[in-house]
Amino acid sequence: MAKLTYIKAITDGLDVVLGEDPKTLIFGEDVGKNGGVFRTTEGLQDKYGEDRVFDTPLAESGILGLAIGLAATGWRPLPEIQFMGFTFEAVDSIGGQMSRNRFRFSGKRAMPITIRTPFGGGTHTAEMHADNLENYFVGTPGLRVVTPANPYDAKGMIISAVENNDPVLFMENLKLYRSMKDEIPEGKYTVPLDTAKVAKEGTDITLVAYSAEVNESLKAADALAKDNISAEVIDLRSLSPIDTDTIFKSIEKTHKVVVIQEAQKMAGVGAQVASEIAENAIMDLDAPIGRVAAPDSVYPWAQVENDWLPNADDIEEKAREILNY
Repeated sequence: MAKLTYIKAITDGLDVVLGEDPKTLIFGEDVGKNGGVFRTTEGLQDKYGEDRVFDTPLAESGILGLAIGLAATGWRPLPEIQFMGFTFEAVDSIGGQMSRNRFRFSGKRAMPITIRTPFGGGTHTAEMHADNLENYFVGTPGLRVVTPANPYDAKGMIISAVENNDPVLFMENLKLYRSMKDEIPEGKYTVPLDTAKVAKEGTDITLVAYSAEVNESLKAADALAKDNISAEVIDLRSLSPIDTDTIFKSIEKTHKVVVIQEAQKMAGVGAQVASEIAENAIMDLDAPIGRVAAPDSVYPWAQVENDWLPNADDIEEKAREILNY
């Protein structure tokens, strides 16, 4: 097996679906000859031609409007929104149109659209490029929202997303693109879109996270282990739907939990996870639910983003607080 970065694992997955299904199309700003701003689609236009991988005008509403029309006529589109902050220009296409069409047509017409979009902090990008906007979309019925935290899951989940008949918002963390490698099987394999994963087993406290915060949680778990504290790390992977069974099973064992997200705290995925735990697993807890999140402020300038973003030290500190409650 080859060792691939997160971004190359996604490229490999896109290559698989393009080769397997002639109805798949990739389009967006600069995804063709340039291979995208981060080179995620590099080489795919040369391999599959301009009819399958092509550039669009700089118009996010047009990109996703095109995706809806293609999906309605039998295609399986894979539009790219160059940065997640630019989804604001196409919110109606996502929340008002594609996510509702299966309901509108009584299940007779699907919207097999996979929207790929980079997001996340720690790479000193410009304004509107790093924002975590999953909070805007996880409450949209009919839309799946997923975000892999490692290269293996990235390839398997992009293939699963394209094969799924629901619209999928596939969030790719910028910081992870070239900062980690996994051994990736050749050819096709899939990873479920609706299950969490135990990234590290433990017995004393559960850390629930997603995307880049999974890796920060693993660092925190290693730091806690130096004091013989065994932390279990749960990688949500899917933000809508959320696999609560895996979380509850872990809490039954550890009896303490911290929920972590990179996004601002207000009305986030972490709030939903905490709510599910409080409603369904409160009797298994020996301490309050801990939460780690970014401040409820606009994403800061690049010069200070590392002070704003939640990190392993923040997670370790909160875990110790809950453990000592």
